[in-house]
Formats: sequence, C-alpha cells, structure tokens
Amino acid sequence: MASKYHQLIEKQRTFFATGQTKEATFRIEQLKRFRQAVIQKHSAITDALNKDLKKSEFEAFATEVTGVLDEVNAAIEHLENWIKPVEVATPPLFGDAKSCIYYEPYGIVLIISTWNYPFVLGFKPLIGAIAAGNCCVLKPSEISANASHVIADIVNECFDEACCAVVECDARETAELLTERFDFIHYTGNTRVGKMVALAAAEHLTPTVLEMGGKSPCIVDKTADIALSVQSLCWGKLLNAGQTCVAPDYILVHKDVKDKLIEALKAQIIAFYGESIRSNPDYGRIINLHHFERLQSLLNEGHIVFGGKTDKSQLFIEPTIIDDVNWNSKIMQEEVFGPIFPILTYSDLTETIQILASREKPLALYLYSTDETVQQQVIRDVPSGGGCINATILHMLNANLPFGGVGNSGIGYYHGRWSIETFSNKKSVLNKTPTNEPSMLYPPYDDHIQILKQIYLE
Repeated sequence: MASKYHQLIEKQRTFFATGQTKEATFRIEQLKRFRQAVIQKHSAITDALNKDLKKSEFEAFATEVTGVLDEVNAAIEHLENWIKPVEVATPPLFGDAKSCIYYEPYGIVLIISTWNYPFVLGFKPLIGAIAAGNCCVLKPSEISANASHVIADIVNECFDEACCAVVECDARETAELLTERFDFIHYTGNTRVGKMVALAAAEHLTPTVLEMGGKSPCIVDKTADIALSVQSLCWGKLLNAGQTCVAPDYILVHKDVKDKLIEALKAQIIAFYGESIRSNPDYGRIINLHHFERLQSLLNEGHIVFGGKTDKSQLFIEPTIIDDVNWNSKIMQEEVFGPIFPILTYSDLTETIQILASREKPLALYLYSTDETVQQQVIRDVPSGGGCINATILHMLNANLPFGGVGNSGIGYYHGRWSIETFSNKKSVLNKTPTNEPSMLYPPYDDHIQILKQIYLE
C-alpha cells in the first residue's frame, strides 16, 4: 500500500526524468535562489533558534547562517569544475581508448535532519544533493518545531516541490515515509534511529549516509598548553549548551596536569559566562524536558567539582565538571550531549590508546599536545571519523575536509566537493577508438601469452 507521500515522490521522479536537474545552469540557478532566501530570512532563522534552543543571535548566526551560506557559495562557485568528468589512465592492453568517471545524480534523495543544528544539518546535505543534480525531500526534526517551520518556508519559497520539498512530520509518519523507494538517503541523528533508517533503506537496496555521534574523546597530555587548550575545549563543549554531535564528550587528562586543567576549566567557564550563568544570554538551554531529565540523571555520577545547578522550568543545566569518573560509570556508557565534563585520568598513553581503540569508533577525536610524536601516535592508532589537534570542532567547519563518521558513529561523508562525491553515482565509462588492428584480447590467441608475459612480467 502506497504511503501518503507517494504522490509527491512520483511527482519528483517525473520531473527528474525530464533531465533538467542534470544541467549545471539549472542547479546553479536553484542554489542562487536558495542563497537569496536564506539571506532574506536570516532573522527568522536566528529567532527560531532562540525559541527552540535559546541560542544567542551571535551563536545562531555564526554556527548556522554562516555555515549554510559558506556551503552554498562554494557550491555555486565551484560546481561546474566539481562535476566535470575525470579522465583516468587506461591499461595499454586495451589499445586506443579513454577512461572517464562521470558524476551522475542518483535521482530522488531523502534527507532526514536533526534538531540541535537544524538549519546547517538540514541545508548542507540539501545543498550538496541539489548541486549533484538530484531532486530532494527534506524531513526536518519535529523537536525543533520553530526551526522546522522556517526551513519549510525557505524551501517552499524558492523551490517547486517537484524539485525540492519539505515534509514536516512526526516519528510515526517518518517511518511511513521510509517505506517509499528513494534513490539515496542521508540521515543525521542518533545511532538507534540510524539503524532503523538503514533497515528501511535495505528493503530497496538504497545507498545511505548515516551521520550519527558517539562518545568523542578529548585527550590532554602533559605537554599541552593548558591556558590555551581550555579556551577551545570549553568553547567546543559548551557551544549550544553541549548539544553538538562533535563536541568533546569526555576528557582524558594526564595525571600530572589534571588539577591544573580542572582549575583552568573552572576559570574559563566563568570568563565565558560570568558568575551568574543562568542569566547570561550567551548560554543556551536544553531542547526539551526528556533530554533535560536524561542529563540531570548523569549529575549523580562521580564527584562534582564545578557547577551542577539545574532549573527544570528553564531547561537550564549549568556547565558541570565531574571528577572521579571511570570507564564503568553510567556517564561513560552513553553520549553525554550536554554541558557536562566527565574527567578521566591516565598515566600511560599507550594503554589509554588501546582502551580507546577497543571501544566504539567516535565521530570526533581531540588531542591537546605539543609533542609531535604523541600527535602522530594518537591520530594513527585511535580510529575516528575526524578530529582536531589543539582545537575542537573546527575540522567540521572546513568545507575542504570530508565530514562523517565511521562504524557506530556513521557511514559516509559530505561537505563541499565531498557532497558531490556522496550524492553522485560515479559512472565509469571506457570510450574506445574503432580500429581494424587485431586486438590481443580476441582469439585465436597464438603467441599472445608470450607478448602478455613480456608486458607484465619483464
């Protein structure tokens, strides 16, 4: 039985069959209209983020509006170059022939986004899918309802639904949407739902990108510049009140600098948000009561050395540092996704790396160290989707780097030209020049084996 979304998807399939989206000029025009709509509605975007997450105007603009505009500007500027066929070498045995890789759009793409950065995590894959020549259905999160409505307004204003449409629906209706056959699915969210999306995609053998999360470690070794390190560490952890998929989830600090780090963290939090954090407009709130209560339950772990105050009526959780945490603590069994710093101590880096390598692969890995040998050892031996050395989150903001997870934290990547790679089928084509010359590939083989051996064995 067809879902209630079947008609929309068939409408997009019919439009895709016209071939219009395969023209670079059409894609660029669509992207320019989208860019203009984002610029015109930037205030609506920041207002919606304040209503949903109490994001300050600066944080909303800096983390969402600029990210979307950077992505669409790069796509407009570089699209024609990104989608050019790529010529590759052809083995001499094939004779006079040329081998090329063509970037072919998949067709109808479903994008399921999430609530913590609703615009950047919905619009960046949308930009990539359109740039690659696809038609799209974007399903924003119903949890960030105000942002979802603005997303729908922007898309409805600048696209015909035959090319790109927004579906605002709940979890039950999303499951119904997933019964339809799409040509590609891009999902951002938690691992539990990601597995459900993967199962639904498998029914139609639909390729997917799954952007999830996990417990991203932050290692601070004894050579780190503590004063400088805590600035970016606190920023990365407390951005959006800790509700960031690539936020440092927990800190692994060398025993020799643990006390110094904790004191520096305390001072830095106050430097950022003052003594009365609850009244500071630069500090956000937890998205809803469910996530607030989940985070509040984690405050019973270890020993709180800073923070710990909460206000249910405001969905406020103070930045909190928790010491005396170990690998078996409850807070280490799930992604924190909030403004809580669990602190673990290590003395042997090699042993710590072995522990990290044995756990689920995180979306991000962070290291604060001035020792280049340590830097290379950690990057080489600890698997992760990506990460930074002496910084947090910035790797995700560089459109020249592919962004994605690995293993339990995700499958696939996107951003910038990497979105063209993701949302395109790489069609391999060999174009051979017609000739009357006999080919070594055709019988009778006679002495062909000797010639072949001369080519490959001598």
